[in-house]
Amino acid sequence: MRDQTLTGVLLVVGVLGLATCFGWWRRRRDGRLRSVAPAPAAGAGTGPGTPQDAHRALLARLGARSGAVTLVQFSSAVCAPCRAARRVLQQVEAAVPGVVVVEVDAEQHLDAVRELDVWRTPTVLVVDPAGRVVLRASGVPVRDELVAAVAPLLAGADR
Repeated sequence: MRDQTLTGVLLVVGVLGLATCFGWWRRRRDGRLRSVAPAPAAGAGTGPGTPQDAHRALLARLGARSGAVTLVQFSSAVCAPCRAARRVLQQVEAAVPGVVVVEVDAEQHLDAVRELDVWRTPTVLVVDPAGRVVLRASGVPVRDELVAAVAPLLAGADR
């Protein structure tokens, strides 16, 4: 009986430890901008009909503007963090000239969700003036980090 009690206590402590580690990891990662893998080198699959071209066309259909830095937010109706992300993106759009915000309902655009590898809402994609996704964040992005990330991209944007 004593061995079973000790085993149960150790199991509970182990599960709580793992849950704490996962929560810490998720909190550190949530809302942080991450770079997207760079496009293939010239001549290595960058011609018409490549996945990069398909993504550009898809983003254009969703509302990303060519020549502008576009923040594309995938959200859903029942997502509370999506409202917070929307406020952050609207603040960035108001504060930084040359930034355009597009909100996409993930449930209505499942093809785009699959194509752009969106796993949760909110997900924010930072699209450069050439129509390439250069950064992404899952969760509510940090406003100052987002402003700092789009500043270098604005050099090539039409204003």
